[in-house]
Amino acid sequence: MLNLNFTQFPALETHRLILREHALPDADALFALRTNETVMQYIDRERPKDLSEIKTFITSFNEGFEKGDNLAWVIALKENPAHMIGSIGYWRTDYANHRAEIGYMLHPDYWRKGIISEALIKTIAFGFENMNLHSIKANINPGNDASRQILKKHGFVKEAYFKEDYYFKGQFLDSEIYGLLNPNH
Repeated sequence: MLNLNFTQFPALETHRLILREHALPDADALFALRTNETVMQYIDRERPKDLSEIKTFITSFNEGFEKGDNLAWVIALKENPAHMIGSIGYWRTDYANHRAEIGYMLHPDYWRKGIISEALIKTIAFGFENMNLHSIKANINPGNDASRQILKKHGFVKEAYFKEDYYFKGQFLDSEIYGLLNPNH
């Protein structure tokens, strides 16, 4: 049985990282991430207009967790757990098929330091072992080679390439889908 109903938010730890629940004090850092064109270059989502929009977004993350719809972590370094440097989480949970989509973003100051790899290892293990996912998918913009390479490094396999299946800012964009099966199923 797929499980996204936890009695409390499952904070996770790695060698260098704390993966914790989003909180309203993260609004400034999340706003900075979601309005940074370098971070958002391949994330085809509307940019927030102001901090109140981000605070609503954080509230919806937490409500989504409470309903069992998603599970999104703040990525923070252990030496400064209050400071958000990125996020990683599961969205678009498909209960019938025990599948969820993973997504992540990281502040450019922390790129190429193995942080997303470290967070992925922990969240993939959590997805398979604690949530009982059968598979995890990732949907990337085909231009995002860095994301493609990190997914492949962690065992994801390309499942599909959809032509112009996503409409954003007046144009149809392609999507590339990667998947990872639970090795224990």
